[in-house]
Amino acid sequence: MTPQPSQDARIPPAEGGGSAGVWADALLALRLFAADPHGLGGVVVRAGPGPVREAWLDRLRDALGAERPIRRMPPGTGDEGLLGGLDLAATLSAGRPVSRTGLLAGADGGVIVVPMAERLEPGTAARLAAALDTGRAGPEGASARFGLVLLDEGQGDEAAPAALADRLAFRIDLDAVPPRLAAGPDPASEDAGPEEGAGGDPVALLCTLADAFGIASPRAPILALRVARALAGEGAPPPALAAARLVLAPRAERLPEPGPAPEPPPPPEGERTETPPSEGEATEPAPPEDVVLDAVRAAIPPRLIESLLTGGPRASQARAGRGGRPEAVSRTGRPVGSRPGDPRRHRLDLLATLRAAAPWQALRRAGAQDGALRIRRDDLRVRKLRRRVETTTVFCVDASGSAALERLAEAKGAVEALLAEAYVRRDRVALVAFRGRGADLVLPPTRSLTRAKRGLAGLPGGGGTPLASGLDAALAVALGVRRGGGNPLVVVLTDGRANVARSGEGGRARAGEEAIQAARAVRQAGLAALVVDTGARGGGAKAVADAMDARYLALPRVDGGTIGAAVKAMR
Repeated sequence: MTPQPSQDARIPPAEGGGSAGVWADALLALRLFAADPHGLGGVVVRAGPGPVREAWLDRLRDALGAERPIRRMPPGTGDEGLLGGLDLAATLSAGRPVSRTGLLAGADGGVIVVPMAERLEPGTAARLAAALDTGRAGPEGASARFGLVLLDEGQGDEAAPAALADRLAFRIDLDAVPPRLAAGPDPASEDAGPEEGAGGDPVALLCTLADAFGIASPRAPILALRVARALAGEGAPPPALAAARLVLAPRAERLPEPGPAPEPPPPPEGERTETPPSEGEATEPAPPEDVVLDAVRAAIPPRLIESLLTGGPRASQARAGRGGRPEAVSRTGRPVGSRPGDPRRHRLDLLATLRAAAPWQALRRAGAQDGALRIRRDDLRVRKLRRRVETTTVFCVDASGSAALERLAEAKGAVEALLAEAYVRRDRVALVAFRGRGADLVLPPTRSLTRAKRGLAGLPGGGGTPLASGLDAALAVALGVRRGGGNPLVVVLTDGRANVARSGEGGRARAGEEAIQAARAVRQAGLAALVVDTGARGGGAKAVADAMDARYLALPRVDGGTIGAAVKAMR
């Protein structure tokens, strides 16, 4: 049994206080962050647009004051906007390089608010993380000691970039806070009494708690220690407990397992072995680590608790926003910068070309009578374009045997769950079913949910298991998707017990050998794959997964939601 806190260990009033406790913790995090924006990194605010979020941001502006800037980063801000660069108009007018300050350096000493943080591009997140680490930004290394507020508006498994969120001390969830609470007066801070039950070395205590909750990043206990020291400097008890609740609880990766209860030492010989009923003596308090462990566990957000109990994908590990892998070099798509190149083969980036040529104009026009621009071949810049490559999930389903109806129902649920996201993520789904003497393409790559249901509704089951033919058909579909510029992912649902060869003849030995050969062909094609073993005992499809170099899940009772979560994790 998990040890319970002693009666003497007092917990701050924000803990376990429902929406009022969440709001009080959010305001405490705001006050600490405003006092040291760069030292504490920032805050991840998970909340949609609304009065609660705006009330929190208004209080942050008041806490920062007029002398410290608070800047909002427009969506789609590129490297030039972040880091600064050449001011083209001023450079051409002055005849010498004139630089302008970027957003990061302009927010020195203040805070940058990032809306829709779940859709941040990896490159932009990397620039922000580097500036937080070094306190510098731009080509000249200007001072950029700022804090970040990431406004996470993601739904489901969408989340702010994990590497960036790891550098921020606080994570708050305002979705459960009612607007009337945010509009009212701030809750008064109550004295929680002396820091009983959380004494000892705070460094060792916070590191122990981070390990107990499965937090691997060393930044978490470091940030928690900074928060504890800030609270101790204000004389606000108990600092270690409050720091663990604010910093460590929202980062929990697992629930700590309770340790065995210590056995009492045996009484000396000749003394009574029974303790008389209560005579007014106090109960021995629980160890300090157990007291804080229970308090931090109680402070884990309910949404995170549910995810940890069900073993679902963590939001911090999920990819945000759009589906499909980004294609680095493309002739069509969204501009992501410029590079030297031939404008006869790619689109000319005129502004980037002028910026490259501007610093050299005074030297090139020396002795010339006209004021014309001198542009050389080395100055030419072309646009770099990036487009999203759609992902096509090819389901290869074993429709043979008495359990076919169950397997097809599982596949149907997974296909329909993935198709529900197809319009947002630009993904497609295909279905290959194998039974009897061969395999059939039941559902060509599509985004149409109506077409998918119609194709799945009349699919029969029963017969032998031509596993090799099913893998061959799935490989052909996946290679066709790749030739069309897509990104294929193969998901095989089978028990691995092949008994029909490619020729349609029975025989387990030959059918098994051909299935392994077909699986190796999938690996040689370099396709990402997932094998779901639907056998009652599991393990039958392990050899197929190894030959395919695929991820293996032994889930005899797998459902569509579990398959969908595994597929999304592989994307």
